[in-house]
Amino acid sequence: MTKTFQIAVFEGDGIGPEIMAPTVDLLSALAKASDAYELTFHTVNAGAQHYADTGVSLPARSLETARKADAILLSAMGLPSIRYPDGTEISPQIELRKALHLFAGVRPVRITPGQPTPLKLADDKIVDFVLIRESTEGLFYSQGSRDVRGDEAYETLRITRDTSEKLFRFALKLAQQRKTKGRGPGRVTCVDKANVFSAFAFFREIFDAEAAKYPDLTADHAYVDATALWMVEKPWTFDVMVTENMFGDILSDLGAGLMGGLGLAPSADIGEHHALFQPCHGSAPDIAGQGLANPFAMILSAAMMLDWLGEQHGVAAMCADAARLQAAVDEAIRTRDTVTRDLGGTASTKGAVAALSGKLL
Repeated sequence: MTKTFQIAVFEGDGIGPEIMAPTVDLLSALAKASDAYELTFHTVNAGAQHYADTGVSLPARSLETARKADAILLSAMGLPSIRYPDGTEISPQIELRKALHLFAGVRPVRITPGQPTPLKLADDKIVDFVLIRESTEGLFYSQGSRDVRGDEAYETLRITRDTSEKLFRFALKLAQQRKTKGRGPGRVTCVDKANVFSAFAFFREIFDAEAAKYPDLTADHAYVDATALWMVEKPWTFDVMVTENMFGDILSDLGAGLMGGLGLAPSADIGEHHALFQPCHGSAPDIAGQGLANPFAMILSAAMMLDWLGEQHGVAAMCADAARLQAAVDEAIRTRDTVTRDLGGTASTKGAVAALSGKLL
């Protein structure tokens, strides 16, 4: 029996629409070729340009469409030149995370054969780990509530037991799944700064309590500064790491750097009832409209969406198509076959997606 899924689509700003449109076309073609699932896309408004035009960054109607959807596909969003009155950038993606309680930010870090990387890896060193970033609290909690008192400014770091427990259970279960699939040893590392901040000592205490319920896994800790060092020196030692919002924001960009840049970095923000998938990179307004943008992070985020939907709803064909998408991107990177200029090629955005489509369909 064919299952139909409703997908809310946020096209984004800058290069956002350019990478979203061919990605939706590719997903539509995969679904059309399958007798197991169908995808219906609903494009909605949000973003910096929408704010400039209307004074609203995330319309209530768009939020409601996202809330009712089976999954959310979101492209690069925000423009440096358009900001709120307090000087902060327009970030509807953060508003969505908070409104839908998408507490688990999933940032895979994989380096495949032939992939550009600043690292010099021995043949036996495989980099394949996942950073789980709490996405609703931490140092981002007070975002949008300006607190500047004369010559001093304050931000509120918030960590709650309820959200942290959900976050750690998510990370621990992911480590179990990776171990079962032979993707990792079953190790979860809590990244914090518990030696300085009581809030992170609290964070670690909650982690230890949850990890004790998973005796088949290895649970350990690392301070965030040491983790940044080890991600460069020995990234192959990590399996699943879990951390606070701001630390995760910084470390995920370091992870993208290890993979050769943000153009290859997908992500997901997942809660108990909703999930959003988007590339880690920004809207790159300097190249918008030129057909130069690398679409692979957007496509890999779409693959994560297919895999998540397939797992959640028991549709094996969706998981298989997600794996095929990942493999096609890996092959394109390995051979430098029809890739954009940031990866050493000459292909346009549409050309890179068309080449993938030719391999898959």
